[in-house]
Amino acid sequence: MNRLATEQSPTFSPLYRQIRALLTRNLESGEWRPGSMIPSEAELATRFGVSQGTVRKAIDEMAAENLLVRRQGKGTFVASHSDPRSVFRFLSIRANAGELPPLKSVPLECWRAKAGSDVARVLGIEVGASVIVVRRLLRFGTAPAVFDELYLPGELFGELTLDVLKNSSVSLYNLFESRFGVPMVRAEERLSAVSADRLSAELLQVNEGSPLLLVERVSYTYGNKPVEWRKGVCATHDFHYYNQLGWAHSPCAQGGQAPAGFALKGSVVDGEERGVQPATLDL
Repeated sequence: MNRLATEQSPTFSPLYRQIRALLTRNLESGEWRPGSMIPSEAELATRFGVSQGTVRKAIDEMAAENLLVRRQGKGTFVASHSDPRSVFRFLSIRANAGELPPLKSVPLECWRAKAGSDVARVLGIEVGASVIVVRRLLRFGTAPAVFDELYLPGELFGELTLDVLKNSSVSLYNLFESRFGVPMVRAEERLSAVSADRLSAELLQVNEGSPLLLVERVSYTYGNKPVEWRKGVCATHDFHYYNQLGWAHSPCAQGGQAPAGFALKGSVVDGEERGVQPATLDL
């Protein structure tokens, strides 16, 4: 039986979009885990009862959005934060003077709390629901660059502790994906200028009242589900934020929508710039 006959899809949806929806559903269900190879186009065409061209168009669209990764001569794989070749990144920071020194993530605090109204609204959970709050410092070499505060749904990250963070040898998003089964697949950010308070000034080694860049991020997993609200303040004396914008990356073009009360300024993508070495960070 043609599997599409059993699916509830809008009649106006193009066939390749229906195939894309089925492929995404398989990612959400965990049938194909991050880093694993998906079936060939021919196998998927037989499975769904459509042409290989239709499957290819659906995969091309998902690859363009970094949900899938094509590897010549090997096949198509689910994007993973453990793959250093992956182009799916969530933050681009460049050094004002050129190449960045090595990155180090320093966990500072991790505790369980109850969601206030703002956290509940952004993460789509009930007020008073359990959340995990994480504070950490990003260093480039010996220079402190970003002080982050993260809010995570306790239902998904209840076992996250400061010891887990300190003992992890992988990036934060790699940890979320591999240990908690929550891959971050896209993010929305808002940038604004703020003054350093006492805590951020101490951690970033700047004077209290110094100008900092505030980056507010909402990260999503499959199904357009928000699973992280992050507020990071960045020191800008040695670093700057770089973002490449284009219609292909617009959330409106992808059918995305910012949560209520969150003013979307642009989607985060990787960019290349001649003569400058970017730090593409799975954060």
